[in-house]
Amino acid sequence: MAKKGKKYQDAIKLVDRDQQYSAEEAIELVKKTSIAKFDETVELATRLGVDPRKNDQQIRGAVVLPHGTGKTQRVLVFAKGEKAQEAEAAGADFVGEEDLVNKIQQGWFEFDVVVATPDMMAQVGKLGRTLGPKGLMPNPKTGTVTMDVTKAIEEIKAGKVEYRVDKSGNIHAPIGKVSFGTEQLVENLTTIIDTLVKAKPAASKGTYVKNVAVASTMGPGVKISRSTLKNIR
Repeated sequence: MAKKGKKYQDAIKLVDRDQQYSAEEAIELVKKTSIAKFDETVELATRLGVDPRKNDQQIRGAVVLPHGTGKTQRVLVFAKGEKAQEAEAAGADFVGEEDLVNKIQQGWFEFDVVVATPDMMAQVGKLGRTLGPKGLMPNPKTGTVTMDVTKAIEEIKAGKVEYRVDKSGNIHAPIGKVSFGTEQLVENLTTIIDTLVKAKPAASKGTYVKNVAVASTMGPGVKISRSTLKNIR
């Protein structure tokens, strides 16, 4: 295991690893323990009481954060005809059909999110093994397979983030940048938590949101007390 630098060692001393903080306190600690020279991303990590091996407990979706993520997303749209024109007018960075399929197959990945109209999925399907492992494959559950390309693009540009439970029952999602105000980060955090609570599958028994933590890109994790968050069960 690589040895952590002095800045990290100093930062971690500010965090009591055995204590659970309120959301506000946790965010303040994340900001204080940010050690990088760049504007680090603040990420939420939560463990859910679900069994991802079962189809009825696979949590996946997307939510628009009230204060965005602090990152400008490059949107690629697979569409043709009027929908292609609509996508361009809505601010898509790249719009195309088979030409973009071929370009991606040749190793081009200068985009962050992929949107497709339903009639283009036959062609986009050719990229399943390429886009799938990178989490870029369009999916109706996240609103990226749609005829309303304008709404999809506007939401992504406004700060829409996708979430998906991993095989261990964890969900990771960005909630903004260290430079954001504490209230902004807390609002983004609670928006995601509320969305996850609403997505609780009927088959999930016992404690649903088991633990919650936040951390900056290079900083230590800070635990949040479930009792300080609304609607948690």
